[in-house]
Amino acid sequence: MKKIVHKPAAPLYAAAVVWILYALLFPLYRVSHFAIVAVCSLVTYFVARLFCKDVVEEVKEEEEKPKPTGNTELDKMISDGRLAISEMKRLNDSIKDPAISADIERLETVAQKIFDQVKADPQKLPQIRKFMNYYLPTTLKLLNAYDRMSAQGVNGENISGTMERVEKMMGAIVTAFEKQLDSLFGSEAMDISTDITVLENMMAREGLTEDPLEAAKRQAASPADDGDLK
Repeated sequence: MKKIVHKPAAPLYAAAVVWILYALLFPLYRVSHFAIVAVCSLVTYFVARLFCKDVVEEVKEEEEKPKPTGNTELDKMISDGRLAISEMKRLNDSIKDPAISADIERLETVAQKIFDQVKADPQKLPQIRKFMNYYLPTTLKLLNAYDRMSAQGVNGENISGTMERVEKMMGAIVTAFEKQLDSLFGSEAMDISTDITVLENMMAREGLTEDPLEAAKRQAASPADDGDLK
């Protein structure tokens, strides 16, 4: 929320009235006359400010719309992602259950990271199609149903039973979101693993470190050696 401060106009009007009254009641043709009325006007203004407080208005800040990327599918993901995050925030504010609220906050954080990763690397778009087309909208549908039912204030069989099922499902949904994020790093993790292996072998060949194979053999043999000592 953005705060806008509105200063009251009454003190200015009061100061102007002083000039009008002085001009009607007293002479106003010397410099001293203008000095007197100016002082009176200032005093009136500051006294009026003591009684007239600023009005603070809170307005919702409009989010800046992202510029089109030229990739239709990516632009749709960005737009849908912004709407999903906004809806999660609304649901989090509306739902009072602290456990559900904590789960929504986690979903919001993970979902935002998913969108950021795909925005940075649009080639990952195919990996989140099912997430965007089913998992995310279905999750929002469940949370909206929970929100509506929790607002009824009734512990009927249908309402209570459905709310309990949603509550139990939230843990699995959070895990699914986290796994979706983790899957986006699959190729990167493989590349890093390959780089590490190549680096280890090169350093070993140059005699800068111990050969990884020899180190692995010694590490595999060490438990047996410890057993013989016992």
